[in-house]
Amino acid sequence: MLSVANLTKTYGLQTVFDGVSFTIGEGERIGLVGRNGSGKTTLLRLVTGEEEPDSGLISIPKNYSLGYLSQMFSFSKGTALEEASLGLKGREDGTDETYRVKSILFGLGFDERDLDTRPAELSSGFQIRLNLAKVLAAAPDLLLLDEPTNYLDIVSVRWLQTFLRQWKHELILITHDRAFMDSVATHVMAIHRQGIRKVEGSTHKLYQQILQEEEVYEKTRVNDERKRRDLEQFINRFRAQATRARAVQSRIKALDKKKTLDRLTGERTLDFEFPAAPFPGKWLMEVRNLAFSYNHEGPPLISDLTFSIGRRDRIGVIGKNGRGKTTLLSLLAGELAPSKGLIGRSANLEIGYFGQANIDRLEPELTIEEELIQATPDASRGLARTICGTMLFDGDNALKKISVLSGGEKSRVLLGKMLVRPTNLLVLDEPTNHLDMESVDSLVEAVEAFDGAVVLATHSEMILHAMAERLIVFDGNGAWLFEGTYQDFLDRVGWQDEEAGTGRSGRAGERKELRTEKRELKRMRAELITERSRSLSPLEREIARIEKAIIRLEEQMRDDNMALIRASQVGEGRAISALSISIHEAKKTIEGLFGELEVLSGEHHRLIREFDARLEELGQRRSSG
Repeated sequence: MLSVANLTKTYGLQTVFDGVSFTIGEGERIGLVGRNGSGKTTLLRLVTGEEEPDSGLISIPKNYSLGYLSQMFSFSKGTALEEASLGLKGREDGTDETYRVKSILFGLGFDERDLDTRPAELSSGFQIRLNLAKVLAAAPDLLLLDEPTNYLDIVSVRWLQTFLRQWKHELILITHDRAFMDSVATHVMAIHRQGIRKVEGSTHKLYQQILQEEEVYEKTRVNDERKRRDLEQFINRFRAQATRARAVQSRIKALDKKKTLDRLTGERTLDFEFPAAPFPGKWLMEVRNLAFSYNHEGPPLISDLTFSIGRRDRIGVIGKNGRGKTTLLSLLAGELAPSKGLIGRSANLEIGYFGQANIDRLEPELTIEEELIQATPDASRGLARTICGTMLFDGDNALKKISVLSGGEKSRVLLGKMLVRPTNLLVLDEPTNHLDMESVDSLVEAVEAFDGAVVLATHSEMILHAMAERLIVFDGNGAWLFEGTYQDFLDRVGWQDEEAGTGRSGRAGERKELRTEKRELKRMRAELITERSRSLSPLEREIARIEKAIIRLEEQMRDDNMALIRASQVGEGRAISALSISIHEAKKTIEGLFGELEVLSGEHHRLIREFDARLEELGQRRSSG
């Protein structure tokens, strides 16, 4: 157990914690929430002893171990497996537990070859994963994780979520992914107004409690102010009357004892909309047989990828890191040129691009205001200041230099640059990294409300479930289009690397090959269903159009026949002639439409039989496997 009593911490004039107290009970998994800059990371550093409180006490039991995911790299072993095994606690019976380390490394995206790689030769992202594996393998009494998902791909995030839900010790977790936190945490704790609130349950329950507490506080404050005014009026009215002296003195004492409640200052949240440029056409972009390779001698990173982007599309780009998601978005944004294939862009296309690398392209010596003005020649100082305020850089904060900003603040600057001019296609590459939970919610709302198309790469399943209507999947061999939601993808295909036993040999290797084959068959089935829909949909739309036309003409013929009867009864020759011609033309047109309908229906039935046979063949292959 961990106990914190009357903790206070300040930096200059800024108070981070003001006399906070809380405990973490046995087996509690705590989700720690709060706005960027509220002190979440500071609290973890105070617990680990990396920083000292100004006052208060942090009580940690004797022999109670802490595990903290540090962003600082310090490797002492020759291989990744040896490094990750450093945290293992020796078993009295001498049992070798490296198998457990391997399972953690595989879950975090390492493969068999990576185990013998020198840690210094790993990419920075995999060095962070190695540090995480080392901490997890040590199985500390209290695990402290600060944004562990920022450097993981979606498959590793799903694995980590399952792993932490089974964590038997204590945990403090910081993450901007609300769904991830709610699925892992038994309790949620908020840093709010220099204090701490803790509840058992979800983030929603916590924020509801805070809202109710502040509503009660505000009602109490207003009531107290009214009572104070009444006391002051009584004192001022009767102060000079000797007969009321006693009553006046009593009220003066009551007024002195009455504590003044300060008005709560409102906590601002991002509230913005992406300005939309009009688009008169249907397709913003057509991608045909796209291929790209950084190394023309090796296999391409992307090959034979074909899809279109409609004016209201919501496309999620998903897959493991290093497979080409960022490259694809750079190709769509025009920052890279295809090795092969075509990216056709509409003449009216206006792209707003949020790229991971673009944060590093912000000019360190410019102010936030200057960076926004440089975003487009038409940007005025007034517009830049307005956007600064929208992105929570009020007043003199707009004059901060980029070099002093945190990762979350730089992300807000980059989002602000996308508000300078209207667009009709947003291309977003992991835009939620470094944002706090409230800012992520605001971004999701802005994306959902945008009157244009969105292509978004993210490892957040919450966002994918909320937004994606189509997917471009980087999994297994290359990239491919999936027509359906993220839940459809999980149900019909799933992730190729999620099965246990990745990277092992012998029978486990055979099982892995079998699972891989079955997943490949599932992927082929999903592609076949997509192809079926793509082939049948135009025919079905044309059949529906012809059926509607036939119904409309038959209704017109019925009306014309009634009118012809009335015209014949009164002898209106011109009307009789016109109506007869109209009925004859309608009959002729209907006969032609029935001929077209017969051809289209035959083709529709032929394709259905063909696709059903192909699906049945895949089903038989899967059953025999």
